[in-house]
Amino acid sequence: MNLSRRIVPWLALGGLITLASMVIAPFLTPIAWASVLAYAFWPVAERIRRWCDGRDTLAASLTTVLLALTLFLPLIWLIWLAQQEVGNWYPALQAFLANPPPVPETLKNLPWLGEWLMQQQANLVANPQGTSSILKTWVAAHTVDLKLLAGSLGTILIKLIIVIVILFFFFRDGVRIVRELRHVLERFIGTNIHHYLHAVGTTTRAVVYGILLTALVQGAVAGLGYWVAGLASPVMFGVLTMLLALIPFGTPLAWGSAGLCLLLQGETSAAIGVWIWGAVVVSQLDNFLRPLFISSISPIPFLLVLFGVLGGLLAFGLVGLFIGPIVLTVVWAVWREWTAHLDEADIVNSTQT
Repeated sequence: MNLSRRIVPWLALGGLITLASMVIAPFLTPIAWASVLAYAFWPVAERIRRWCDGRDTLAASLTTVLLALTLFLPLIWLIWLAQQEVGNWYPALQAFLANPPPVPETLKNLPWLGEWLMQQQANLVANPQGTSSILKTWVAAHTVDLKLLAGSLGTILIKLIIVIVILFFFFRDGVRIVRELRHVLERFIGTNIHHYLHAVGTTTRAVVYGILLTALVQGAVAGLGYWVAGLASPVMFGVLTMLLALIPFGTPLAWGSAGLCLLLQGETSAAIGVWIWGAVVVSQLDNFLRPLFISSISPIPFLLVLFGVLGGLLAFGLVGLFIGPIVLTVVWAVWREWTAHLDEADIVNSTQT
């Protein structure tokens, strides 16, 4: 009888947690993004709260609006500029197909590649309408994919709105949520939970600042190089570089493509300059700034951050860029806690002997 009284409440609790997980599962990604952003911008929220004399609702509203404007206005402006630049691509592509530039002399002597480029250039000169027909057929065949992409963009917009709504409640009730979370976890794990939560908080701020600031700097520096080289779409390629910079070793895909575009336009010197700028400056900023930003906030091994970013990206998608390092750092904090106790035990044993 006593055993059943103990088992039934736990079964009911397990069932309730399972049902709650099923209900909240579609919102886990927005909650994760809101958690990362709320913690990263919490110092700003606290300052606004002091200006509002402790009026939590007003402070949370102002902080949420400020964060939304800070994040989305520059993004909308960059998308608008990129759209303007993409709009100029179609006339440029038509001009390229009508009068393809000759293959640069530096590429003609390359084995296989030079011969292939000269053959493609000859095909364009002989039949430019054929290539246009191939492109039109490809676009028509991928119309469904474009519709799916438009639907995905609508889903992303809805998720962004949900993130903003969640951010408001996190800013308003964050102190109480954290206090209750600490109390509940302490009952199950013990007082060590405070050390683990501190590690989580420090890691979150370090990873967010390290990844985002590094990507922003790399995108700006790369965009400056594209503009100097005379690339037709420096803003779009700069935004692309910034997005790929969120992934370790992803920037070569951006500046490599930018240099290839210049090379196909016959701008060999500019293409080589972009490649040198990308390899010597843009990519090296990742190796220098990211460890600098992260280690200045939290002494986290860079290899741990690297594995966390790549593994989190594969496991959770884009938000895994932040979740992965946080999970590994919590494991690292637990490991260090256990090894510290082992060291203390060794000292006690050595003194007793």
